[in-house]
Amino acid sequence: MRIDKFLNAVNITKRRAVAEDMLAHKVVHIGGVAVKKAKEVKVGDIIEIQYLDYTDKFEVLQIPKTKSTPKSAQSEYIKKL
Repeated sequence: MRIDKFLNAVNITKRRAVAEDMLAHKVVHIGGVAVKKAKEVKVGDIIEIQYLDYTDKFEVLQIPKTKSTPKSAQSEYIKKL
């Protein structure tokens, strides 16, 4: 699954447009490298999002099969580090 769709599907971002904007401004990294929106996410990847005052890290546990998942099921797909 593409990183922009993944961020939206697991409720890290509210809208895919927000995810695309974050990717365009190079604040999303996988393996320490800024990624583009077409980057494929794999199980085990560490996604790093750099905000102004802090950085969030998430480990990909599972790739969702659907376009959106309930917020209550977020822990099945990602683990915050």
